Amino acid sequence: MDDLSIRIYHNRRCSKSRAACQLIADAGVPAEVIDYLQHPPDREELRKLLGKLGMSPAQIVRRSEVVFREHYAGRSLTDEEWLDALVAHPILIERPIVVRGNRAVVGRPPEKVLELLDAPA
Repeated sequence: MDDLSIRIYHNRRCSKSRAACQLIADAGVPAEVIDYLQHPPDREELRKLLGKLGMSPAQIVRRSEVVFREHYAGRSLTDEEWLDALVAHPILIERPIVVRGNRAVVGRPPEKVLELLDAPA
């Protein structure tokens, strides 16, 4: 992936994710779209994404998901345990995550992706 290309970790069922994809398309920027539920990031890829986001694993956990409520609600997990949870249950990964070069944003709201489109990589 070069510094100008965009990669989006996308869930087609998510309206925010679809809106982020549309913003990228409207800007005329080619993007690699990864359906992260079909092709989930592994532990190392998650670590790299988190580094680019400047976030901890717990900060990208979708707490509204049934899996979260059934298995993780009320628990205090370490970063490593959260990584285990995200690898085991990729539905817990907040979406969309958009990457350009060494930066990334969570596209919530979708307009957050404009930060990557408007700024140098």
